[in-house]
Amino acid sequence: MKITRDTLLSGKVQILQPEKGFRAGMDSVLLAASLPAVETALEAGCGAGGALLPAAWRLEATRFTGLEIDGEMSGLARQGVSLNGFASRCEIADGDLAALPAHWENRFDLVFSNPPYFEAARTSPPGEGKEVAYLESLSTDAWVKQMLFAACPKGWIVLIHRAAELASLLGALDRRAGEITVLPIRARAGAPAKRVLVRARKGLRRGPVTLLDGLETEDSGRMEAVLSGDALDWV
Repeated sequence: MKITRDTLLSGKVQILQPEKGFRAGMDSVLLAASLPAVETALEAGCGAGGALLPAAWRLEATRFTGLEIDGEMSGLARQGVSLNGFASRCEIADGDLAALPAHWENRFDLVFSNPPYFEAARTSPPGEGKEVAYLESLSTDAWVKQMLFAACPKGWIVLIHRAAELASLLGALDRRAGEITVLPIRARAGAPAKRVLVRARKGLRRGPVTLLDGLETEDSGRMEAVLSGDALDWV
């Protein structure tokens, strides 16, 4: 596997990642920018650290754990943690989200994820090196359920996913979380959203879902700020 050394957040964060296969992009940076400041956070499926490393750069008081099933990617994430000087508050764990250790129940103030997007039976095979990153190993409901397992009571759940999966995400969160907020991500005003950011809090009373105006990626001022390391406002 050929590795490249790249930067995120306008050069503030370094990342080692495969030259071919899944590479950190806008989804990872948007997810990192959308996270609240907490004491402890878990990323479910951290890959090489495309979201975890920018989040750790911005949230300097948060202790992060990254869970990754692919040993090569978790190794790259560990190198990224060391390369950026985050070793004192970031750890990478090898493991499967479907089989979380019992002592992780109710452990984290925040659990966040950029889940695999496609079902193996309903899409053409991905390119070399992309199988784990792009093909679902769990259903949306099971993925969210495991995230909720690891989140503490009233803890935050934050995901970025395809807009087409919004109904599945809301169904998975229904009766399990409250304060659900949806931030659509579209190219420009009037264009259909391609992605959604969804956040919720575990165990809170069910209430109305808040649908925000969303983010337009062609809004150069707002996107430039986020891509440089600013927090993403949920508006």
